[in-house]
Amino acid sequence: MTDKTWAEVDDYLTGALLAPDPVLDDALADSAAAGLPHIAVAPNQGKLLHLLARLAGARSILEIGTLGGYSTIWLARALPPGGTLVTCEYEPRHAEVARANLARAGFGEDVVDIRVGAALDTLPTLAGPFDFVFVDADKSNLANYVRAALKLARPGTTIVVDNVVRQGKVADPGSSDPNVLGAREMFDVLAAEDRIDATAVQTVGAKGHDGFVLGIVG
Repeated sequence: MTDKTWAEVDDYLTGALLAPDPVLDDALADSAAAGLPHIAVAPNQGKLLHLLARLAGARSILEIGTLGGYSTIWLARALPPGGTLVTCEYEPRHAEVARANLARAGFGEDVVDIRVGAALDTLPTLAGPFDFVFVDADKSNLANYVRAALKLARPGTTIVVDNVVRQGKVADPGSSDPNVLGAREMFDVLAAEDRIDATAVQTVGAKGHDGFVLGIVG
């Protein structure tokens, strides 16, 4: 199996189960044209987030890491009427692109609130609880983001953390990579934290070899 095969399978799965979506396609195209890094979730992963948020019955969603708003659109589409989403983005340019992509998708500031700045500064200003939390920001701070998410959660809140396998490097106790160290610290937090019941799954696909955490707050 190769990265090429993984990408081909992702393309097949997306073509088989996801309808064409010009709004999402344009969000990716405009993000690329603006020079944003090509690190948005894959389409089938975006749909997974959407379904998980629906399964959670989420009326309030917190996203840590907006980028160009691609995953934000998937999550916002899971909201029922009257639902809201807060998304935290460090880079003002990314937030600007995301705001335009969200507006084209039909989500104004009454539904999606983009908070610009370091998430660890903005998260303490938020009023929870949130029903669903998606963490997809800088990996060196994953443990801090999970701690912050728990403070903004309630019993039953679903928490998803992306990019936690790091091409398998997370299993290396001798790694000096800050992203790997951040992921390993997050796993230590999850293992010691009685308030959340979690698992992690490794994945392969168009984004390579990685994985995510899925947890429910008790």
